[in-house]
Amino acid sequence: MAGPDRPRIGLSTSSVYPESTAHGFAWAAEVGYEAVEVMVGIDALSQQSSAILQLIDHHQLPVSAVHAPCLLFTQAVWGLEPWGKLERSAEMASAVGAEVVVVHPPFRWQRDYARDFVNGIAALEESTGIAFAVENMYPWRASAKRQLEMYLPGWDPSDEDYANTTIDLSHAAIAHDDPIAMAKRLGPRLRHIHLTDGSGSAKDEHLVPGRGAMGAGAFLRHLVATGFAGEVVLEINTRRCTTREEREADLRASLEFAREHLAPAASAADVRESGAGS
Repeated sequence: MAGPDRPRIGLSTSSVYPESTAHGFAWAAEVGYEAVEVMVGIDALSQQSSAILQLIDHHQLPVSAVHAPCLLFTQAVWGLEPWGKLERSAEMASAVGAEVVVVHPPFRWQRDYARDFVNGIAALEESTGIAFAVENMYPWRASAKRQLEMYLPGWDPSDEDYANTTIDLSHAAIAHDDPIAMAKRLGPRLRHIHLTDGSGSAKDEHLVPGRGAMGAGAFLRHLVATGFAGEVVLEINTRRCTTREEREADLRASLEFAREHLAPAASAADVRESGAGS
């Protein structure tokens, strides 16, 4: 279980897609995760606070965060008005006991929404008491030499004055960004982690941490060494798993990786080793 010296480790319900939100809770409980992040999506259960409360009670697992429906394929969930979606996400977070709503920056075509996004997020945090942790995204690559800037005011939350932010390692891989450097830029504004991995390709891979090129272990050790007090949530892609056993193996490997590299002793050793070589 989580102790005073390391962050809580949760599982995003998106990690078991296309299985349901209910399956996400069941997997988290079975494998040994300490919390759940609810991805609000096309699964009707994910849109209902009453259903989430029943899952919390049944599995005795808390909800650490609610992910607002701001993906391309969830654009119609809870209507088309983006601020209304965020208000409903905050209402769900409050109802289920979560302190964080994870949100993506607006797409470029959402110009009215994007125009005052930074100030609007701050106003929502003030009015709701919920932290809106804006997630790092990435430029879309049309080719090896051509990138499309698809987010406003931008894909890198460290460029804006958000009070709370999320780092996703798969997104950092696409952007060819160093997650430790981003964490340093964000400082205490880093509130939430989507632990995963990526190879650096143009695809949003969401690999099991440690199976990509992002130095996920060193990133976790950096978090513990610098006193990160937020949530670490595994958000991996298990859609290619053809059997229940394969999915379970990936979920267990992800949890074991997080536990190993969030261990205070490992982090302290890493800091001593870095100091010796400086």
